[in-house]
Amino acid sequence: MKITNVRTAVIDGNFPWVLVRIETDSGITGLGEAYWGAGVAELVHRAKPLIVGQDPTNIAKLMFIMERSLSGEGSQAGVTVTAMSGIEIALWDLLGRAHGLPVSTFFGGRFREKIRIYADCHEGASHEPEAYARRARDVAAQGFTAIKFDLDNANPYTLDLTDDDHSRRQWVEPFNRLIGAQELSWMVSVAAAVKQAVGPGVMVAMDAHWKFGVNDAIKLAQALEPLDLLWLEDPVPPINIEAQRHVTHSTRTPICTGENLYLAQGFRELIEKQAARIIAPDIPKMGGLLEFKKVADHANLYYIPMAPHNVASPIGTVAGAHVCAAISNFLVMEYHAHDIPWWGDLVEGDTLVDGYIRIDDRPGHGLTLNEDVARAHLKKGSSYFGDEPTA
Repeated sequence: MKITNVRTAVIDGNFPWVLVRIETDSGITGLGEAYWGAGVAELVHRAKPLIVGQDPTNIAKLMFIMERSLSGEGSQAGVTVTAMSGIEIALWDLLGRAHGLPVSTFFGGRFREKIRIYADCHEGASHEPEAYARRARDVAAQGFTAIKFDLDNANPYTLDLTDDDHSRRQWVEPFNRLIGAQELSWMVSVAAAVKQAVGPGVMVAMDAHWKFGVNDAIKLAQALEPLDLLWLEDPVPPINIEAQRHVTHSTRTPICTGENLYLAQGFRELIEKQAARIIAPDIPKMGGLLEFKKVADHANLYYIPMAPHNVASPIGTVAGAHVCAAISNFLVMEYHAHDIPWWGDLVEGDTLVDGYIRIDDRPGHGLTLNEDVARAHLKKGSSYFGDEPTA
């Protein structure tokens, strides 16, 4: 069996979902997904000549070839790794279909038959804590047992540089990574309102999107300790591992990070310095299924759980869920599309039930695109796997 073609289609979801289809001379195909970003689909096509004519079952070898050959395009991080990730996921799906086995089988089999999903709820309808609480109750009522909110985007105490009247609040300048006293109180009140709204049966996480410096991140994390959060995500920028370690070891609130790291090597220092309590790689972004498994196995040596970041369509989400089923240290996976009514309609069959993805024995990741839905939501200017681009 040899690869004959690599094609893409970009679906206009809550993010541009870059789908990758690999075709072979046997007629068996594989479907994957790469994390969104400018130039990702183009880089998939840039990699195509490197793997056409190759045996698609030699997945590690093909990834090695792409990494070496695309070094000029930046194959150690960024969108080049993301493009490679989409190809890699498609190759695993193809391998599973060729052998009539689910993807999870190739990663050692399953520890669990269903994967807990947490709903990223973003913000409340307003900056009032009760608005966050209402949103939390609504999402929990949909069956989710884990949810997350943003603490950084709807902050009423962030300085509006176009407004000269700053007398009413202790405004915080948005560039210096500091947290004012009123801002800190507001963030804690939001988290407390959400926790009270859903009760102890729902796990609650908070996200800070790399906004704060070390001292103020520690203040925030320590102020949140009585709430027993599932985690506080990315309170400081992700690049400085020593800064991450200092925050992590200064609080009982678990610190989560990892969505902006790439390949197993990119997670090595974070894990070995135990600079996070929970690690959140984005599988269609950081290198694909096997690379995620390498990170998970490394983290497991330090008893660190995995909670993948995820903004993918059902294709990337369910493919990632197969590997999450095959690792012992899985915690929960992100779900970012409960505001998109047609998210599950993109594929045939149910993908998400009562806050869980159930893993079955269908070959590959088990999903088949609903072509009508996919075409209806094709991103403007994209082709549907080689058809004429949409106008």
